[in-house]
Amino acid sequence: MQNVENEGKVFLFLLTAACGMNIFGGMKSSLLASVFCITMLAVGQAADLNLEPAPLIAKTVKPENPALVDVPDVPGLPRVMLIGDSISIGYTLKTRELLKGLANVHRPRGNCGDTARGLANLDQMLGKEHWDVIHFNYGLHDLKYLDAKGAYVPPDKGKQVSPPELYRRQLRTITQRLKATGAKVVFGTTTPVPPASLGRVAGDEKIYNQVAVEVMREEGVAVDDLCAYVAEQQKKFPPHPASEYDPKHHAKTLPGELQQPFNVHFTPEGYDRLAELVAASVKKELPARP
Repeated sequence: MQNVENEGKVFLFLLTAACGMNIFGGMKSSLLASVFCITMLAVGQAADLNLEPAPLIAKTVKPENPALVDVPDVPGLPRVMLIGDSISIGYTLKTRELLKGLANVHRPRGNCGDTARGLANLDQMLGKEHWDVIHFNYGLHDLKYLDAKGAYVPPDKGKQVSPPELYRRQLRTITQRLKATGAKVVFGTTTPVPPASLGRVAGDEKIYNQVAVEVMREEGVAVDDLCAYVAEQQKKFPPHPASEYDPKHHAKTLPGELQQPFNVHFTPEGYDRLAELVAASVKKELPARP
């Protein structure tokens, strides 16, 4: 510690002498020399006072969702792709666990959004690899309402992202492109929209699922009816009163409930039940093992 103090004092002495001798005499501006000397004297004073350097402020990095981390393939197993929004992100890890030893389960590293975004990013999501089974869903981000700034709003204050007929056209194109990969394709129906869900209208999923099922029937694609299962299970619980609604906080769920009140997202148990359905539908399409 004494060495640091001594070094600081020597530094101050030499620097003061240098400035006094005007080693910047060759400079055109004496003002520049003065600024330099004052700055360096301040540095030297800090050393003389034995001040520690200001600590670097560590940038907080949000850990990546484990469901979005790519995993290496187990050689010899078929390859499965899960495509969808945050609901699919929620059931990815459990689906992978249920299909362990049967398939390599992958997904895009993000929320796949609405059908327009799906069309724009499909080649990137699929890559150049071979896929044996593709389980996909689009819907919740097509039926939502946004204002000009992209905020979730009631229908009378914004526009629907993809009205049903636009959804039909875009979903059909996605389906045809997925089929063209040679993979077996499964469509997971859009899960229920509860009352008071921000930017969405309760029951709109029925309209979009009707459109989707028609497209899948015409395209010869299997349907995994996630919506019907969730709707049936939720009938076991009484509706949550409007007094429980708080846009800033999630309402409490009842034991055994699969879906959060006033919210399109699910409880941990709900995501597990969805994963079981997805895994079962994928198993049916896996190629026979030799």
